[in-house]
Amino acid sequence: MDREKIIVRTSYIGIAVNVLLSVFKAVVGLISGSLSVVLDAVNNLSDAFSSVVTIVGTKLAGKAPDKKHPLGYGRIEYFSAAIVAAIIFYAGATSLTESVKEIFRPEKPDYSVVTLVIVGTAVVVKVLLGKYVMSMGKKADSSSLAASGADALFDAVLSFSVLVCALICKFTGFKLEAYVGIVIALFILKASIEMLSDTVNDLLGRRLDAELAAEVEKTVCEDEAVMGAYDLILHSYGPDRLIGSVHVEVPADMTAAAIDEMERRVYENVYTKHNIALAGIGIYSFDEKHSDLRQTVLENVRRHDGVLQIHAFYADEEKKKIRFDLVLDYELENRHERFKEIETDLKKLMPDWDIEIVPDIDV
Repeated sequence: MDREKIIVRTSYIGIAVNVLLSVFKAVVGLISGSLSVVLDAVNNLSDAFSSVVTIVGTKLAGKAPDKKHPLGYGRIEYFSAAIVAAIIFYAGATSLTESVKEIFRPEKPDYSVVTLVIVGTAVVVKVLLGKYVMSMGKKADSSSLAASGADALFDAVLSFSVLVCALICKFTGFKLEAYVGIVIALFILKASIEMLSDTVNDLLGRRLDAELAAEVEKTVCEDEAVMGAYDLILHSYGPDRLIGSVHVEVPADMTAAAIDEMERRVYENVYTKHNIALAGIGIYSFDEKHSDLRQTVLENVRRHDGVLQIHAFYADEEKKKIRFDLVLDYELENRHERFKEIETDLKKLMPDWDIEIVPDIDV
């Protein structure tokens, strides 16, 4: 089953379950006079709406590329995930407001056995639904679906707290649901903010997944002509649409025809194994006769803390010129000063050479 079908089918199941739960809880809450049960019903209704948003977002994201958007509409899913997070936030804020009101205007509800059975059943249903939706979200790599699944599990906790409060109220007369509602509402708000933050990171452009980056670089280096892979950058145009670029190091004596053939092999291998299209493959040449010179530079630069990598080494003995890219750790307090320190030390070591160090980023 393809990704879109998984998301849509799972969302339809979520809508059906949440609408049924919402109807039952609303009826029970109004009959018993329980605010928490009514709020729980409203929360289920918001979950159903979240699933509708997920379906619409997935359908729009699946539109074919066109002249205005040649790389497709996949990023719409990030916006739908943000909307789902906003809906969850609204549900949490509403629950918090109503729970606070209930503290100052308490009304003792009348819980029947039927009420308790329905609320208890809702707990089990929401746990099963939450785990199912989350598993499908991971399978389809859908942040919207994963957010809906997480919300369903929070709803199960909310329903369970309602059940516990109902039992305490029925057998002891103590009414705690308003206070428990505040605690649960705060957890829901926290979860929604985390979901929204995660989606914003997707829109801004988050750091590459280290495992995926290592796998892609390994695939690139599997080619017999490639001596090293650097500067891998991936751009996300939706959860399943990654386009990237990479630089590869090759022997300096390779012909243009051989390089062209190598690039085609690398592109095909990466696309086949990882479903990633490499829009650009840059070339760094490596000349064996500069091995000792390169090793001298490497040893000197690596003495400094915070150096993650140097690559793209190039030397011109006739013009006495050396050039390479330097990657420093973002954790360094002053990366600019460390860069200047490395540059100064290297020029003292090799005063006859014109040394150009290009700052590169740790992606």
